[in-house]
Amino acid sequence: MKGTAELLKEHELKVTPQRLKIISMLEKHGHINIEDLYQEMLKEFPSVSLATIYKNINQMIENGLIQEVKLPQAKSVYELIKDPHLHMVCDRCHKVEDIVIGVEKIIEEAENLSGYKIEESFITLRGICPECQAKSR
Repeated sequence: MKGTAELLKEHELKVTPQRLKIISMLEKHGHINIEDLYQEMLKEFPSVSLATIYKNINQMIENGLIQEVKLPQAKSVYELIKDPHLHMVCDRCHKVEDIVIGVEKIIEEAENLSGYKIEESFITLRGICPECQAKSR
């Protein structure tokens, strides 16, 4: 994977300590909501404001570096943009996992059936993860 500073430059974003930390947190967690990201940022940057976090997140979204993942009945999380994939969400522990599967075929079929030209898709499947299943046995 490219270095964090290179990712920012590639997406025409200024390299700042806060942006480096945001990317680092996304790489570490995969998916993270604003509140958790803010709490982690405060540990390293005690004077950072929530508004600064939102501003940086929004700029990273606009520049195609990260994306918002809207989850049913939960707070949105953010992730680095990757190859097309879908999300599995546990209804109990709320863990979010990426599943790389033939999303392109689903989109193509949806376009054929609807006549729409799909420009963006977010596919989320909900269920109970293996760890939570094991706990209930």
